[in-house]
Amino acid sequence: MRFSDTPGSVALDALRGISPTPLWLDDSRRPEATGVLSTDISCSLLVIGGGFSGLWTALMAKRANPSRDIVLVDAGRVADAASGRNGGFVSHSLTHGIRNGADRWPADLDQLVHLGHENLDDLARDVDQWGIDCDFSIAGEFVVSVQEYQIDDLRDTAQLANAHGDTVHELTGEQMRAEVHSETYLFGIADPDVALVNPARLAWGLLDACQEAGVRVFERTPVLDLVDVGKRVMAATELASITARQVAVATNAFPPLLRKMAKYIVPVYDYVLATEPLTAMQWASLGWNGRQGLSDAGNQFHYYRPTADGRVLWGGYDAVYHRDSGVDPAFEVDHGAFARLSEHFHQTFPQLEGIRFTHGWGGAIDTCSRFAPFWGRAHRGKTAFVAGYTGLGVGSSRFGARVMLDLLSGERTELSELSMVRSKPLPFPPEPFRSMGINWTTKSLHSADLHEGRRNLWLRTLDRVGLGFDS
Repeated sequence: MRFSDTPGSVALDALRGISPTPLWLDDSRRPEATGVLSTDISCSLLVIGGGFSGLWTALMAKRANPSRDIVLVDAGRVADAASGRNGGFVSHSLTHGIRNGADRWPADLDQLVHLGHENLDDLARDVDQWGIDCDFSIAGEFVVSVQEYQIDDLRDTAQLANAHGDTVHELTGEQMRAEVHSETYLFGIADPDVALVNPARLAWGLLDACQEAGVRVFERTPVLDLVDVGKRVMAATELASITARQVAVATNAFPPLLRKMAKYIVPVYDYVLATEPLTAMQWASLGWNGRQGLSDAGNQFHYYRPTADGRVLWGGYDAVYHRDSGVDPAFEVDHGAFARLSEHFHQTFPQLEGIRFTHGWGGAIDTCSRFAPFWGRAHRGKTAFVAGYTGLGVGSSRFGARVMLDLLSGERTELSELSMVRSKPLPFPPEPFRSMGINWTTKSLHSADLHEGRRNLWLRTLDRVGLGFDS
């Protein structure tokens, strides 16, 4: 089955009256904003960025040393950016899937798989320990083939995963369709060790835990510059400055404060729809009794899942880059992307004809050429950074924070010695070649999906040199 990109009337009717507010942020339990930093301060550790990476960094640093003076600043509101705009999948993978890990870090793969499962287990315990009400559940995930050529790829993925310590099951098309009723499914693999979460509530829960532990948090406080001033680093904000012994930078897709990061990251916009709550009869038409997460196996893939209040969240497919690594609130609404998503939803679940989407939104993903996070240090070791999660950061951001803290400690640790940590992705070229290359890659991936997965010379060349771009 090939998804049609030409929306019909049913798909367009389903979008009438849609709200551009992310579903997760349309919540009466959203906390009040913290104060804005308006006077000069100093601290032991400054964390820049109030997404998952920054929140985990501040909280774990405080847990390790309760007397440590830690400040966290965010340019906007906690959970306003990627942490409150994603699909809420919490993967155990640290490497953007087992195949990417095997291609890039084969010698460390068993260790990385073990660390990934350990990270997810620890994250679940943290959610329980701090009493974070975020609908966290180990629901599992299906990855389905919707074209014949994808079946062998999924079988290979399952075999590779099982050989390195995962537990992945294969399902025939009939078994897959019995689990979730879509005639588009030809084959599937099931990973039971994937969680689903309300990501905004997770972020807000981590914020509460940080504040209760004594972390000073300032929202709407963008950092404009970082300067090495001897034994400290000074961060200039709009109204004041912060001097810190150490700094953790967790700004992800936003324009990097450190020039050395810019060549490795491109912000790519991804789009999501959420339906109105389904009736009991509509849920019965889908099966889906396990309420797992799902994704399909195309280059331009969809991810989808149930929500705690009975909706279906449906996202992915388009990956839109704006010239000069543009990040702008105007890019968070793309009616063309919404229409394509709605059409693909109805092709997958025609039994839901007549349902309406209530929310449609977009957000920037911090994409790097290896699809997995990378780390580094600056200011003679006083500053550490992490970025490049490429869409799987809800879970791996906790691991990313641990690595940043190890790098700041200056000690050699199990994590700091990983080849994944010690290496960098290949850089993206400067403009105008960056836009030209990304746009041609996007067209080539779309063409591959239309032609039995056959990759053209351009994609094969990128594969050989290890430079990638994911939808």
